[in-house]
Amino acid sequence: MKLQIRLVVFLSLFAPGAWAAAPLPTVQVYKSPTCGCCGKWIGHLKASGFDVVTHDTNNVTDHKTRLGVPTTLESCHTAEVGGYVIEGHVPAGDVRRLLAERPRARGLVSPGMPPSAPGMDGKSPTPYDILLVKNDGTTNIYAHH
Repeated sequence: MKLQIRLVVFLSLFAPGAWAAAPLPTVQVYKSPTCGCCGKWIGHLKASGFDVVTHDTNNVTDHKTRLGVPTTLESCHTAEVGGYVIEGHVPAGDVRRLLAERPRARGLVSPGMPPSAPGMDGKSPTPYDILLVKNDGTTNIYAHH
């Protein structure tokens, strides 16, 4: 009997989905219909396993305001995922980390348009920071790239 139980446990380790990670939530992206770098960032997310729904809009500012993005930290596009805001060219790995850690915060921002960030196609490495925006609007460095 013990051998049968061990065999069942051993075989279950190889069953489809036994080691599957939880599915990632869908990313809702709000961007200008004419922004090329936004499309490249969306491609970066998709290549990293995220499902993305794109909302082309001529007024991205309304979504930034609705989601509480500080005006001093804005970039070209705004996204929502798992209850968080993602502003600008935040690497997919940082978004995954945010979703795994689940800090009490509004989300992540990549202020401006760093040349080395995903979707920007900078020719030379340029260091930049990803900031965690806390619920009170203050920030701290979440990742350095």
